Amino acid sequence: MVALSFKGQFAEPILNGTKRQTVRVQRKRPPRVGERLQLYVGMRTKQCRKIMPDPICTEVCLIMITVDTSHPELIAGITFDNRTHLGNEAIESFAVADGFSASDNCSARRAMGNFWMRHHGPGEFIGHLIRWEAK
Repeated sequence: MVALSFKGQFAEPILNGTKRQTVRVQRKRPPRVGERLQLYVGMRTKQCRKIMPDPICTEVCLIMITVDTSHPELIAGITFDNRTHLGNEAIESFAVADGFSASDNCSARRAMGNFWMRHHGPGEFIGHLIRWEAK
């Protein structure tokens, strides 16, 4: 079983089922398809709480996200398993599926880009995309 910690902003999208995926740095042992995942907010703090009953991992694949400060949406590209490149509409859909939402002045893709700039900075991020379904 793999435990994953999330920022508080993602708890509601996970609970209502709009967020059923996460992007994580590469680990020695990523989750395996069919394995249960434990989803928490505030792991390793006194405020730690489980978000939902343990969902089942349905997919794990390599992902590369390119963050470019000169790109108007910051997320310049997303590639899966070094072969599937997402187009503009698919990147927006990916950002929504990852728990980001559009507002009056910002697309979901831009909101995701802002998040990535704050937490990872510009450049290429290589990690794992982990998807799940509730039990």
